[in-house]
Amino acid sequence: MGLKYVIAGSGATGGSIGAFLAADGQDVAFLARGAQLEAFREKGISMKHTVKGDFTVCPIKAMTMEEYQETPDVIFACVKNYSLEDVIALAGRTGSRETVVIPILNIYGTGERMQKVLPSLTVTDGCIYVAAHVSAPGEITHGGDIFRVVYGLRPGQEPDEAARAKLAQVKRDLDHAGISGEYSGNIRRDTFKKFMYTSPMAAAGEYFHAQAGDFQKEGEPRDTFAAMDREYLKLAEAMGLGVPEDMVEVNLKILDDLSPEAGTSMQRDIAKGGKSEIEGLVYAVEDMAAAYHVDMPVCHKVIQELKMRGLK
Repeated sequence: MGLKYVIAGSGATGGSIGAFLAADGQDVAFLARGAQLEAFREKGISMKHTVKGDFTVCPIKAMTMEEYQETPDVIFACVKNYSLEDVIALAGRTGSRETVVIPILNIYGTGERMQKVLPSLTVTDGCIYVAAHVSAPGEITHGGDIFRVVYGLRPGQEPDEAARAKLAQVKRDLDHAGISGEYSGNIRRDTFKKFMYTSPMAAAGEYFHAQAGDFQKEGEPRDTFAAMDREYLKLAEAMGLGVPEDMVEVNLKILDDLSPEAGTSMQRDIAKGGKSEIEGLVYAVEDMAAAYHVDMPVCHKVIQELKMRGLK
């Protein structure tokens, strides 16, 4: 019997996960709102420029968080950090002791924070590697071939056998759907590895008003990203995470493989004049640096400039 998946936040990342799973025959509920939800109900979800080529899944199960009344096996939390309380309320209302929650947010340590308010559920930590954006209501366009979901249990977590079985099944389902699923044995390290890419990319991208193409050529934006990333590596060392020493080079390679037009979701949110994740994604790094007594001068320079611009 297959798992019952819920995509809480069906934007670029959540919509991509859900679309691949639904196209593979999995039971998926897409939770969305506004124009995105209207498009889902009218014409399903369309994916462009993916590793599978273009495809559309229609019809799909699409509704608001408030309308969802089933008991899910797996909740993928794919909202922005400022909407996380909505997912916590959803999980608390609909989840059972056998429900697994996999947060796919840009903010480091999200799963641990969620677990404290959802003690009866199994909340992992997780992250995603994908370059995607909502190109039109109901349509998601990918800007590169990478599509990988990493998730795992933190040290000290002891879920029951049913939850462990579901976590193993998630990997099999992701792999079969064409997403690279990685059930991590060191999720604190692996989510920080992603944070080492996402956070400096968002900060430097906004600092220079730059897209991937500006970082793919030699110059100040690329040098700044690399310098910031080396400081994140020092922070990882102080935290005892065991991040590989070549992670800066790995992140530059990831960046080089993106479409030149690719940007970050934080930059898109700021450009729209709405809420953004800059507090948890960028500014929080200074608190982490202070807590572990790590000097991060390049990051400090960038963060101070963004704060002077009044960004929040």
